[in-house]
Order: sequence, then C-alpha cells, then structure tokens
Amino acid sequence: MRINPRFKRSSQLAVASFAISSMVASGLVAQTMEEKGFEVAARSDRSDRGFGDSRADLTMILRNAAGKESKRTLAIHTLEVADESVGDKSLVIFDSPADIDGTALLSHAKILDPDDQWLYLPALKRVKRISSVNKSGPFVGSEFAFEDFTALELNKFDYKYLRAEACDDLQCDVVERVPRYEHSGYSRQVAWIDQTDFQIRRVDFYDRRGDLIKTLTLGEYRSYEGGYWRTHRMEMVNHQTKKSTDLLYGDYTFATGLSDDDFVKNALLRIR
Repeated sequence: MRINPRFKRSSQLAVASFAISSMVASGLVAQTMEEKGFEVAARSDRSDRGFGDSRADLTMILRNAAGKESKRTLAIHTLEVADESVGDKSLVIFDSPADIDGTALLSHAKILDPDDQWLYLPALKRVKRISSVNKSGPFVGSEFAFEDFTALELNKFDYKYLRAEACDDLQCDVVERVPRYEHSGYSRQVAWIDQTDFQIRRVDFYDRRGDLIKTLTLGEYRSYEGGYWRTHRMEMVNHQTKKSTDLLYGDYTFATGLSDDDFVKNALLRIR
C-alpha cells in the first residue's frame, strides 16, 4: 500500500513535535538549573539598580547566647557603580557607643578578586587594610562578617535553581549561590527570593566545611520613589554560637550627591 507523502510528512512532524516536548519536559532542551538560578538572581539584582547613591541610619542590636543585648548606632553610605563588572562602594560609620564612635569601614566590592576594605580606628588615628584572608571574621563583634558588609554583586557567584516554595505569605524561588572568589568564608549560600517583588527574604550561609553556620532573615521591605525596594530589618542568627545580630534601618535617602571622592581611603581620616 502506497502512503500519501503529505500524511507521511504530517506523521513525521507529529513525532518530532512529541520528541521535542518530551525533551523539554525532561530538561534536555529546557533552561538549565544553573541558567534559571542566574536568571532569578539577575532579576532580583537588576530590579533595584539605577539609584545612584543612598544614605541610611541604623541601629545594630547584638544578642549573646543568653539573650543579653547591647546596641550600636551607625550610618551606611552607598555609591552605585553602573557597570556590573565593577562592584559598588560603601562606607559604614559608627556613632555609638563612645568606645567605637568614629570607627568606619570602607568597602570597594569586587567580582572575582577579594573586596578592597579598610577599617578606620579613631583611637589609633589609623587606617588598617583588611586582609583578603580575614574577611570571614566578625565585624565589630557582630554576627555579620566583613564580607557581609560589601555589596552582593551579581557576578560574584555561580548559581543553581533549587525549587519554588512558600516563604511566609509569599511564594519564593530558592537559589543556591556559590562564591567565585577564593577567600570567601562560605562554601555556599541558599537564598529565598520572592516572586512578587523579587527581593531576598532569607539566606542560609554554609561554612567552608559545608555546615550551616548562619541564617539571615530580611523583612519590613519598603518601596521608595523610583521603585527601589529596601529592607528595614535584617536578623543574622549564628546557629553554632547561638548569638544573633539585628540591623534596624531608618529611612533611606537617595541621590544625596555622594561621589567617588567620598569613598577613597583618605576620606576615612576626614570623618571626625
């Protein structure tokens, strides 16, 4: 029996279509989990770009394993660098208590190279460069490491999409990010990024041995004019020491006129 060529071609197309659908479903043609992870992270990072510069005052609450609290007040200034291959710059300045008044941390975020960081100690009137191998140490006794106080540049990490799940009253994409720079104190991080506003809601940090060491929870987000989202509460809990540190932010101010000259090493000597 002779088969109609048109019917034959239609059958071949149907088989091909089914094969492609099966490959997509199995992930052979579909976006890889690494590509999807990067896409989710990039959407989050780029949703808040274009702010230029910002300032905010905040309170740091340190809590020991027994629940005893101490407080510090500080300000953080940020200068955005539009080029994603170059990191943002930030300056953290402490106001109280008296023994750390004027202490400042200047950070120039990098991508694959270690971040440049300088610590100003007013009692010594000295600027100290933070070694690339010491950035995993605690910053002024808090549960935040020095590397936690630099900008989370998109290209600092390799990504992998893990799953989608509920996070409080939102739905989140869960993404693993592995630091690409050699001296990170973390082997990997797992971030929960909401699917509504594309903001990070939680991050689990794993130490170099692969054990869960800390969890950062971000909340009280506000949307500012221009569409910039900012968290106003961060809580870092250390699961190994049972200590925690809260960062409570006041209102952000954008486009304040900050420039590169405000984020150079010598500027630390002009703080007080």
